[in-house]
Amino acid sequence: MIKRSRSRDAYFTLRVLTGFTLSSLGVFLALFALTANSNSSANAASANRGITVIRPDYADISKPLHDYPAWPVIARTSEREGPENPQILLPHVNQPDSVVQKKSLLAFLAPSIPQPILTFDGIPDVSGFCNCEPPDTNGEAGTTQYVQMVNSAYQVFDKTGSSLLGPNSIDSLWTGMSGSCASDGDGDPVVMYDQLANRWIITQFAGGLTHECIAVSTSNDATGTYARYDYNLVSIAGAGLYDYPHLGVWPDAYYLTMNVFNSFGTAYLGPQAFAMNRAKMLTGDLSAEMQAAPRLSASNPPMLPSDLDGTTSPPAGAPNSVVLWPSTNTYRVYHFHVDWSNPTNTTFTLFGSPAATGFTQMCPGLRNCVPQKGTTAKIDAIGDRLMYRLAYRNFGDHESLVGNFTVSNSGIAGIRWFELRNVTAGPVTTYQEGTYSPDSTHRFMGSIAMDKQGNMLLGFTASDATIYPQVRYTGRLATDPLGTMPQGEAHLFDGTGSQSDSTYFRWGDYSDMTVDPSDDQTFWYTQEYYQTTSSFNWRTRVGTVKLGSQSVLNLTSAASRLQHGSAGTFDVPMPLTGPSGVESRAATTYNAVFTFDGAVSSANFQVVAGAANVGTPSFNGSSAIVPVTGVTNPETVTIRVSNVNGDGQQHGDVPFGFNLADANGDRGVTHPDYAEVSNQVGQPVTSSNFRDDFNLDGKIARTDLRILRQNRGNRLP
Repeated sequence: MIKRSRSRDAYFTLRVLTGFTLSSLGVFLALFALTANSNSSANAASANRGITVIRPDYADISKPLHDYPAWPVIARTSEREGPENPQILLPHVNQPDSVVQKKSLLAFLAPSIPQPILTFDGIPDVSGFCNCEPPDTNGEAGTTQYVQMVNSAYQVFDKTGSSLLGPNSIDSLWTGMSGSCASDGDGDPVVMYDQLANRWIITQFAGGLTHECIAVSTSNDATGTYARYDYNLVSIAGAGLYDYPHLGVWPDAYYLTMNVFNSFGTAYLGPQAFAMNRAKMLTGDLSAEMQAAPRLSASNPPMLPSDLDGTTSPPAGAPNSVVLWPSTNTYRVYHFHVDWSNPTNTTFTLFGSPAATGFTQMCPGLRNCVPQKGTTAKIDAIGDRLMYRLAYRNFGDHESLVGNFTVSNSGIAGIRWFELRNVTAGPVTTYQEGTYSPDSTHRFMGSIAMDKQGNMLLGFTASDATIYPQVRYTGRLATDPLGTMPQGEAHLFDGTGSQSDSTYFRWGDYSDMTVDPSDDQTFWYTQEYYQTTSSFNWRTRVGTVKLGSQSVLNLTSAASRLQHGSAGTFDVPMPLTGPSGVESRAATTYNAVFTFDGAVSSANFQVVAGAANVGTPSFNGSSAIVPVTGVTNPETVTIRVSNVNGDGQQHGDVPFGFNLADANGDRGVTHPDYAEVSNQVGQPVTSSNFRDDFNLDGKIARTDLRILRQNRGNRLP
């Protein structure tokens, strides 16, 4: 919460009074504030088996954002602290870290991390909107724009870094709407792009950490109109304060997690998860409700929801996976399954607890942590929670969920990153993890994402007593050894100053690595830095990077291939679109052959229609051969081709028709087939008549006629 502050004691005195006043005012408004677009929270919030339904206090459709004033610039009359974000002290047993990636590994591998494609300055604190620390830097790319948010301000850029709108006050987005969102914004902003619907989601909290403000765009233009909602969270737990909100996009809801404190902000009460009605928000329905899961106890650490990357949705009906910081040396995964038609069916349950390799917590209970050049003041590494985001991706044959948090490597801040798999279907496994800490420089405040090929990029702040805080990144290709970031390290931007504030020591509180939905391979990263050594005078930087091979192959043809004794191998073509080809031959195992316009070394194949099964593919040049078993006759089996060479894309659903003894391929076994085979009896098998050799013995004989008579009348749809 943004408050003027000259000392810690003065801040907390003001916070106690503010918390009491705002909590009382929130209850009063919840009981009595009624407008044409509002519902009293006392009436709108209801609990069902631990699930609380909350309807917005206020909701409306905004004007285009460029029609609103930017908002008066706040005069710098005193230093101000950003959202309090109290530290959370929970028991953790420090253990030796067995997955540290040391410099010796990097020395044996030639660094090949690419340099940034583009970098540009984002919103600076000198814009006058905040005069605070930290900035809470985040941003995401849409189809044509990039939106960045910091505490109190947002800005819309095109993809070359040119400003289209702003920086404007976040409060200005709620101009003209009653309630706390338009006049009492408190920061912790988050902007996300819903690539499934091509919409923007912009949020911050308000009302002394008792309201959550949500705006969902009505188009893919971030400067256009928004459906705006003001949710009063006091209706859940009275005077509690709701801090550190972070979101995830999912097909059935926008999911949100928060850390809950008592009304004074002095006692941690536990983490809580929420779901917002995405379907209603996308249509501008002003009744869009929120469901709150039961709050976990204070013995549970902060948690984050999964955020979907890519265009392949999770399995149908899959719940959102919410993961807790591994204070217990396990990644506890909760499933949040929301039912909008019947909230009594909504569930929030522990689904899995795969092991996390032991680690040592960085600076527990201490903000004055990481050294910087040119000042004795240190900065906060935030080692008590997962860092934003939890990036989810569905590759068809597996699901990946990647995240990170800060740990101590012999007193040096390093970044523990991890990849969980099978998070929706189970069993959840820790597929890989590593601690990136290659030397004596501190690395912290990370954010990680995975592109469509399975490559990962990890961005972070780097600092020590000999350098000013810098914006750097490292990465790994999908083919690299598990548990390593061996591609080397690059500098997105080097700061030329340090943060000299010796009262709050705030840094972060988060940064943001996202993937461009236009190509699903360009990483966008944004993080803070300082231009000059000073207090409350941060800058931000935005940059883009690509990893690995960016070529995408095309599927050019498909066929069913079988061996006819000594006569050789022959293929039945299978068109990629339209009616299927027809396989007339009998086999226990068929070979589906897929050909591409370049060399292929990996791909996923999945039966999406029909009763057959696919086995392990083999690859030869530009072709993939997939064994197909369990075919029933007659039937059409549709095989989905995806993730070719790790590109993360779907390449088509190819139908294979199976109708034994359909010699002429007209989809029915009839008299013309009998006449054709009769004319070929005794002839050698060639490329023109191999379809008549139903039993694959390399000759056309009366046994083939018997097979035909047994299947006469069969027909493919």
